[in-house]
Amino acid sequence: MTFANFNGVMAQDAPNADATEQVAATDEAAATDATIDEAALEETVATTTEGTKSFHQVLKEKYIQGGAGWMTPVLLCLIFGMALIIERILYLNMATTDIKKLLGGIEENAKSGNWQGARELCANTRGPVASIFVQGLDRLDQGLENVEKAVTSYGGVQMARLENNMTWIGLFIALAPSFGFLGTVVGMVQAFDDIETAGDISPTVVAGGMKVALLTTIFGLITAIILQIFYNYILTKIESLVDQMEDGSISFMDILVKYHK
Repeated sequence: MTFANFNGVMAQDAPNADATEQVAATDEAAATDATIDEAALEETVATTTEGTKSFHQVLKEKYIQGGAGWMTPVLLCLIFGMALIIERILYLNMATTDIKKLLGGIEENAKSGNWQGARELCANTRGPVASIFVQGLDRLDQGLENVEKAVTSYGGVQMARLENNMTWIGLFIALAPSFGFLGTVVGMVQAFDDIETAGDISPTVVAGGMKVALLTTIFGLITAIILQIFYNYILTKIESLVDQMEDGSISFMDILVKYHK
C-alpha cells in the first residue's frame, strides 16, 4: 500500500517537473529575445544619431580627416578672402549715390549762380561722384577746360579706390585650389609610400592618403567657388558705379556749360 502511494506521488510530481522546465525554458527564451531586441534598439538609435549629425559636426570631422596641415591654409584663404569681400561690399554700398537728385540740386543752385551752395551740397554728399564734382567746382574760376581735366583725373583716382583690395581677393581665389591640389599631390605620395611599406595594394593601405588627397581638393575648390561668386558680384557693382561716374560727369559738365558765364 505504501509502495503504491509512493508511485502515485512520483507520477504526480513528474508532470509538475515537466511544466516547471517548460516555464523556465520559456522565460529563458523571452529573456534572450528581450536582450536581442534591446541590442537592436541600441544599434538603431546609434545609427539614427550618426545619420542626424549636424552640418557643423560633419564639416569638423572632414576637416580633421583631411589633415589640419593642408586644410588650415585653405581655411585661412576663405577667412581672409571673405573679410576683404565684406569690406569691399560695405564700401561700395556706401559709395552709391543718387545721381539724379544730386545733379538736380546742383542745377537749382547753378540757376541762381550759387556755386558755393552747389559745392557744399556735393561736399555733404558721400560717394565718389560727389567727390569728383567737388574737385570740378573748386576749379570753376580757372575755366571749363581745367574743370574737365580735374574731373577726368580725379575720376581715375576714384576708380582706383573702388578697385582697392580686388587684387588680394583674386590672390586668395587662386591660392585656395592651389593648396588643395598640393594636398592632393602630397596625399598621393603618402599613399604610394604606404603601398611600398606594406608591399600590398589594398584599400586599407591607401585609404588614408587618398582621403587627404580628395578632401583637400574638395575644400580648396569650394573655397575658390565661394570667393569667385562674391568677386564677380563686386566687379559688377564697380562697373555700375563707374558708369554712374561717367554719366554723372557728362551731365555735370553740361550744367556748367549751360549756367556758368
